[in-house]
Amino acid sequence: MNKMINRLAFSLSEGYILKDMMDKETIQQLFIRYYAKMLRVARTLLYDEQESEDVVSDIFEGLLHRETLLLPGTEERYLLVSVRNRCLKRLRHETIVRSAKNKDSVVLNETSEDDLLTDIVEFVVGHATEQEQRIFRLRFTEGYSYEAIAASENISRIAVWKHLSHIITEIKKQFNPQEL
Repeated sequence: MNKMINRLAFSLSEGYILKDMMDKETIQQLFIRYYAKMLRVARTLLYDEQESEDVVSDIFEGLLHRETLLLPGTEERYLLVSVRNRCLKRLRHETIVRSAKNKDSVVLNETSEDDLLTDIVEFVVGHATEQEQRIFRLRFTEGYSYEAIAASENISRIAVWKHLSHIITEIKKQFNPQEL
């Protein structure tokens, strides 16, 4: 860090000075001093030993090849924040990759959900009484409350609950017998 270079850009809030590259000896001292702490932070965020080691190594490699010289007293803060940011960036990237891979299966799941809902409606039409069909439609298609259904059908709230309970039990028997 004793190297004085002509080109200098200073940011007190960020805690670094841009100059020519840091020397290897300084980076080795930082590595020895902060590696274990940085690795703990990475492990806490990533839950993966190898990825954590990669993140910490990438940060030190970046110090070696970029034009960043850390201010005395800000090294630890800079390195730990760098680890956190790099880990969060990796996690975001993994999420994007995973969602891209699952996009095709999501389309298939949406199609199968639509098919399942169609099958349920057909089952209700074929197996429920007319009153149960109306109550089912009012509750699950129109979103009416039990009170509103009771008023429109001229029955009690308890009767609405019993009709819905009956038809839902029949649907579960037909489409999910193992969960009963």
